[in-house]
Amino acid sequence: MKKILSYVIIFCMLFSVSYEASAVNNIESITEDTAKYIYQTAVNPQVGSIGGEWAVFGLARSGYAVSYDYYYNYYKAVEEYVEQCEGRLSDRKYTEYARLVLALTAIGKNPADVAGYNLLLPLSNYEKTIGQGLNGAVWALLALDCGKYNISDSENNMPQDIRNMYVEYILQSQLADGGWSLSGKNAITKDMASDTDMTAMALASLAKYRDRIDVQKAVEKALSALSDMQNDSGGFASRGIANSQSTAQVIIALCELGIPVNDSRFVKKGNNLIDNMLEYYQNNGAFKNSTDDNFSNQMASEQALCALIAIERASKNKSSLYSIADPLKIEKEIADKNNSFGLTDKHEDITHVDKVYNEKTFSDILGHKNQIAVEALAMRGIINGKTDDAFEPDKSITRAEFAAVTVRALGLPYKTKSVFADIADDDWYFDYINTAYGYGIVSGLSDSEFNPNGVITREEAVTMTARTAELCGMNTNIEYSDARDILAGFTDYINVSEWAVKSAAFCCENNIIDDSDMELKAKAAVTRGEIAEMLFNLMRKADLL
Repeated sequence: MKKILSYVIIFCMLFSVSYEASAVNNIESITEDTAKYIYQTAVNPQVGSIGGEWAVFGLARSGYAVSYDYYYNYYKAVEEYVEQCEGRLSDRKYTEYARLVLALTAIGKNPADVAGYNLLLPLSNYEKTIGQGLNGAVWALLALDCGKYNISDSENNMPQDIRNMYVEYILQSQLADGGWSLSGKNAITKDMASDTDMTAMALASLAKYRDRIDVQKAVEKALSALSDMQNDSGGFASRGIANSQSTAQVIIALCELGIPVNDSRFVKKGNNLIDNMLEYYQNNGAFKNSTDDNFSNQMASEQALCALIAIERASKNKSSLYSIADPLKIEKEIADKNNSFGLTDKHEDITHVDKVYNEKTFSDILGHKNQIAVEALAMRGIINGKTDDAFEPDKSITRAEFAAVTVRALGLPYKTKSVFADIADDDWYFDYINTAYGYGIVSGLSDSEFNPNGVITREEAVTMTARTAELCGMNTNIEYSDARDILAGFTDYINVSEWAVKSAAFCCENNIIDDSDMELKAKAAVTRGEIAEMLFNLMRKADLL
């Protein structure tokens, strides 16, 4: 309660038009807590509303210290998704395009060329876009304006005055009470009650067009409507339910319009917008959706982050949340980082895996021959124990587990295309297996079967490790006769399958496997400790540690 009270005091300090420097510093700390929560929760953002574009957009606009690999891997996931869809994200919901445009613009990527597809172009299709109602027009306008994008498609005769068409649609959709509803011009009657969220979103989209008299009149009428919708706690409801996301949308709208958050129209019984937002705040940096909830809500937290950023940017006279004049510039950062580690010929998708623990060990590896390797990988989150304290180094490793540790070791972005019939979408190893397969590290038992829980033999392990080494830029090409000569020092080398001979020789020649034992034991199951040793040695050879 003391912490909550202190935040109330902090936010109250913001209620001066000048936004004093000390208050700005405090709002920054709160924003940082929420950004940290999002970063730690949406650890591998994919295309999608929750844990996807809004997480990436919010973090990018916040300036929170995020690994550039985070954005890089997200963009690779976007490229793969767009390729799979052949550039058609949806036939009905054109907000799918708008949301991606906002996120890509925020991280400095060009939405007009994503895997060869122009994601701006669908937003020039007026009829398709407004087929989604007001939502379509509002978000198309925000997306087109966020990077001041121009659309030209003379071949398909798309309208060039598309912005004004969307503005007109929004204005014509305004209801009698001054607000807007989701259905837009398709509203049953102009006398129906407006919705808080849609009214705030519409205002945000119209902010750049207030030099038009008709827009200015609509804005003033809508602000009056929003003021009437505000409840005594300083918050708002959508569809009859008070929630943090509605308050967040109103805050964003006011900041887009350049209206201070302490505007007298939005203070009710001494309570203002930020007082209300704090009612939903959790001590871990997250936000609830409803005050009755006793748990954090990811979407509510992502929208709260956007609202906090909007306030902070307004306080510093920066471009607004949706006016992305200062996108991240990740390309040079990624290029510099990728050139600072690894081999010259490594695959461009390999990224450096930093330590997440200063130290990490397990009670059952102390004194074990693979202890150093296990600890080095565990400190980077590449390999996990069976429990917090037990690694079980001498137990076998499954095919799914091998795929997981290899993908983590190379920091590869996920490939989400489903390949095998025995891998379900909700299996923990779904992304790892599809990614390892997509990069040629592992193969299936057949075109449709992977056998994720099957154990790996030592000769299978060296084969997959050699493929990994090639991805890392190492030359794995060995003549078959030379490979036989390399393996001849092992007493059981004749037991190595033909398909594994060259890989086994490569791993021996490069000290990736322990050659102190005079037996290869090709058909024996490889252990968890041995896999850790092989990956550790490979990463050192490939300059990835």
